[in-house]
Amino acid sequence: MTDDTERLRRWRLVLGGGDADGLASGPGEGAQVSLGTLDRRMDDALSGLYDAQDGSRKAGLGSSAPKVARWLADLREFFPVDVVRVLQGDAIERLDLQQLLFEPEMLDGVEPDVNLVGTLLTLKGVMPERARDAARAVVRRVVDDLTRRLEEPTRAAVTGSLNRAQRNFRPRPAEIDWDRTIRANLKTYQPGKNTIIPERLVGMGRRRRSLRDLVLCLDQSGSMASSVVYAGVFGAVLASLPAVSTRVVVFDTEVADLSEHLGDPVDVLYGIQLGGGTDINRALAYCQGVIQKPEQTILVLISDLYEGGNEREMLARARTLKDSGVNVIALLALSDDGAPGYDHGVARAFAGMGIPAFACTPDHFPGLMAAAIRGDDVGTWAGEQGLVVRGGGVG
Repeated sequence: MTDDTERLRRWRLVLGGGDADGLASGPGEGAQVSLGTLDRRMDDALSGLYDAQDGSRKAGLGSSAPKVARWLADLREFFPVDVVRVLQGDAIERLDLQQLLFEPEMLDGVEPDVNLVGTLLTLKGVMPERARDAARAVVRRVVDDLTRRLEEPTRAAVTGSLNRAQRNFRPRPAEIDWDRTIRANLKTYQPGKNTIIPERLVGMGRRRRSLRDLVLCLDQSGSMASSVVYAGVFGAVLASLPAVSTRVVVFDTEVADLSEHLGDPVDVLYGIQLGGGTDINRALAYCQGVIQKPEQTILVLISDLYEGGNEREMLARARTLKDSGVNVIALLALSDDGAPGYDHGVARAFAGMGIPAFACTPDHFPGLMAAAIRGDDVGTWAGEQGLVVRGGGVG
């Protein structure tokens, strides 16, 4: 196949049929671009979603669940996983296929991803009984995949920071860690006396039930769906670390504490009611009531900051939490979706209180937790990672 023929073949598949069938295979030629059997099947799969009309592909997939299931199988045969996910997303959004997600055979055929989980969680309240097991299996596959990807980096980053944070450099004699003290002072070794004169003592740290308290406060409005999925997984991973006391609180106009479900992130996600209004003030009030050690607490508010309740009270409460010693961080999104829409005025007000507000990818979240546990300036850390801090400061 010549380069020109391959180029025309690709354009034919991109543009669809109709006028595109008349693409000439060479200058002055009127022959149609010839598609082989495999190409025709691929073209049919694309036409199911983008039926050719007026020279461009337009939605045209039928509404039969078996037909959609076969179409999904064709997509997995012809395209790589990332492309399949994009096409699935287009089908659900453009063709209003949410209703078909109630069919077990369709759920068995989809390529699971975070956005699909968000859609299933949104629909779970109206999903018929026959589809619930299949939907939960899809959620479980995504959660297990995310846990495999995120668990070890989170454990390593957080545990390392906790070890550094708890090190005691003014130990009592019984608390001296002699092994670390010797290694830290080898440069002071005196050959003539065959001894080390320690300039710095390293202690083993005073044992406490938990070294840090973490509160993840999740906005469960519909726009935060993918952020909520990632946060649920991170919450379960953090809860498995014995030196960290983790609480997960979700809110819309009501507040729910899901901390008792942290043994299984799927249970956390199924405790979330995506959609509805937003009352950040009410959520912060709840968090304020359960925080017992402010100076040892990190509060991560994951929200686009669009307050549906009392904004003035919310800002005053955030300031009170910050002034009490709580390390408050506002994540405008915890996802791979790029720059989010958010309330710029609230972000600026937070910045004035010393509360950084920025979007964070899941891959950055372990580092964020590590920086917060070490007591680093989180706004500065975010800027060093290339994360744009909103409302002032970096960016």
